[in-house]
Amino acid sequence: MMQNWLFRVAILGFLSAASPAGAATLDGLAVDVTNGSEPVLCAEKDNVSINFASPEVRHFRIEAVHPAYMGTLREDRWAPDWTACEDISAETSNHPHPKMMTLFENADLQVIGLSYSQFWRPSDVTVRVGDRVERDIHMMQILKRRKDRIDEVLVLYPGDGYWRIRPLPPAHLGQSAYGSSFLVGPVDMDVRPVVNLKDVAFDPKTMTFTLTLAKGGTATVLMKELTEDRLTLEVDLGQAVKDQPFATLRSMYVTEFNADVARIASREEKARSWREEPIMTFDRARATDVWMGRLLPSRHNTSAPDMMFNHFRASPASSR
Repeated sequence: MMQNWLFRVAILGFLSAASPAGAATLDGLAVDVTNGSEPVLCAEKDNVSINFASPEVRHFRIEAVHPAYMGTLREDRWAPDWTACEDISAETSNHPHPKMMTLFENADLQVIGLSYSQFWRPSDVTVRVGDRVERDIHMMQILKRRKDRIDEVLVLYPGDGYWRIRPLPPAHLGQSAYGSSFLVGPVDMDVRPVVNLKDVAFDPKTMTFTLTLAKGGTATVLMKELTEDRLTLEVDLGQAVKDQPFATLRSMYVTEFNADVARIASREEKARSWREEPIMTFDRARATDVWMGRLLPSRHNTSAPDMMFNHFRASPASSR
C-alpha cells in the first residue's frame, strides 16, 4: 500500500510540475504498447524492451524529465555494476579510446563524433553536420554551452539507431546520468532491437536530425525544448510504420533498487485515470500516453531521467 501511495504522489507531482507537454494529452491516437522484457541478474544488460506500434502514427513526442525525487539527491551513482554478469566484465567491455573529432562548434553548441576501432555490428552510415560529411562515426554527442560550462544532452549511435537524452543537470548536482535509451523508426531485430540507417544529417541551426532509413524513406527528430526540467523531441516518421514497432524504449531492471526504469504508467484509450504497475509485470496496453521511470532512488544511474512517449498522431507536426 505504501509503495502504491508513493507512486501516485510521484505521478501527481510529475504532472503538476510539468508543462502541458508532460501531462496526459487527452487526445491523439492510441497505440499498441507491448512488453518484450526479460529478467536478468546483470545490471549492465539492457533487458527491458517496451515497444510502440501503430499502422497510423507518423508523429509523436519523446520527453526526458528528471525523476520526481531529483531534488532530494545529494549524491549520484553511475559507475558500472558487473555483479552477476557472467559473460561480460569491465575487461571485456574495455575498448581502446575512440578517435574524437569536433563536427561543429559555435558559442552555444558543440557536436562531437567518436569513431571506435571496433563496433558490435558493421556500420556504413554517412554522418552530415552542416556542410561536413564523415563516415565511421559510431557515436554523435550534442553538447549545450551555457555560461561557463558545457553539458552533453544527447547521444546518437548511427550504427544501430540508439538514442539517449537527458535534460540540463540541476544546479545542486552539477551533472546527471543517462539511463534508458530508445529507437526511432522501423525497429528490426539483429541480436537485439535496432534501427538500420543509411544517413544521419544534423542541422545545428534548427536542431533537427534527418534520418535516411536503410530500407528507404526519411524521418526527422527535432530538439524542441531543452531546460533544467526536460528535453523534448518531436519525431516525424515521414510515413507510418506497418507490421513492426515505430519506436522502442530500452532499459535495465534487476531490482527496484538496481534499475534504470522500474515503473510504467499508461493512459489507456478513453480512460479517465492512469494505469500503474511495475515495469516487469506490465504486459500490454493501448494507450495515448506512456510514462516509464522510477519512484525510488536506484543505486544505478540514480539521476537518470524518466521517459514519456505521447502526442501520437497520423499527421506531421507542421499540420497541427
